[in-house]
Amino acid sequence: MLTFITQKKSTNKLTLQLLITSVLTLGIAACNDNDNVAEEVVVVPVVPVTPVIEYNYSITLTNLTYAQPLSPVAVTLHGDTKMWQVGQSASVALEKLAEGGDNADLIALTSNMAITTSKGPIPPGASVTLDITTTEPSATYLTVATMLVNTNDAFSGLTGIDISTLTLNQEKSWQLNVYDAGTEQNNEAIGTIPGPADGGVGYDATRNDIDLVSYHSGVVSKDDGLSSSVLTQAYRFDNPAVKLTITRTK
Repeated sequence: MLTFITQKKSTNKLTLQLLITSVLTLGIAACNDNDNVAEEVVVVPVVPVTPVIEYNYSITLTNLTYAQPLSPVAVTLHGDTKMWQVGQSASVALEKLAEGGDNADLIALTSNMAITTSKGPIPPGASVTLDITTTEPSATYLTVATMLVNTNDAFSGLTGIDISTLTLNQEKSWQLNVYDAGTEQNNEAIGTIPGPADGGVGYDATRNDIDLVSYHSGVVSKDDGLSSSVLTQAYRFDNPAVKLTITRTK
């Protein structure tokens, strides 16, 4: 009887030792497995967000002439380019504006990054103010153009003016002279003046002048010896003919 009990105790002890050994072995194996697995670190790149800056400008154009209405003014912002130069041929877009007051082609140029235009002519002595906005950082050059409509192909404006240094609320003004597109003779003849003084034809694709942009020599008129002219001396103009003011408002 005593022998039986002793053997049973020995068997139980052996079983317990085997069980403990198995548990320890499993624990060690589990630890080794965890140690052998490298943790995957996902690095998410930080992409800097460039804030969108809005640039806003207020443009005021004043007609300084006595009896020359100005055509709807075209205002554009663009890169470092010029839409005309004295001594060079006018583009078709400029010719259409200078002969007929039509600025559609000028403001449709692909180089423009922002555009605006007045809704109608600017009477003598009157002013118009337009706002133009862009978020394009490189749109730092300004062009403004308008026709003196009681002429053959006279226009006023400025082009390719760098406005990048304008600070908030800073104002800058120009006194603008008159240019001749050089695409139509300044004969002032009946049927050739698109303004109210004649109501004649505007743009004509035929170029019958020197085909070079120049400074305009002025209206002669029938009162000053050009008998074929439909214009009176009231339609003469002095330089400057237009005042332009730009203010950065944002």
